[in-house]
Amino acid sequence: MREHRYWVYILTSPSLSAMYIGVTNDLGRRVFEHRNGLGSEFAKKYQVRRLVYSEEFEQVEEAIAREKQLKGWKRIRKNELVRAANPEWKDLMPEDD
Repeated sequence: MREHRYWVYILTSPSLSAMYIGVTNDLGRRVFEHRNGLGSEFAKKYQVRRLVYSEEFEQVEEAIAREKQLKGWKRIRKNELVRAANPEWKDLMPEDD
C-alpha cells in the first residue's frame, strides 16, 4: 500500500508583510514553483517565497480542512502559529547558494 503525504504550508514575503497558505502533495516542488513564478499569481505579485511553516498529513481531506481553517484565521493568529514553531521566521527550505 502506497503511503501518501500532504502538507499545509505558509510562505511569506521578504518583508513578512504578505502571507500565503497552501496545500500540496510535494512540498519541495511547490516551494520551487512559488520561487520561480509558477505558483499562484498572489505569491508571484508579492514575492511570497520564504517557507516559514508546514504541517504534514496522511489524508488529503485533513490537509484541505486545515488549510481552510488557517485561511479563516486573523493574521495575528497565523503569526502566532508560525512564531510558536519557527520563532525567528527562518526559511525552512533555504535556496541553494
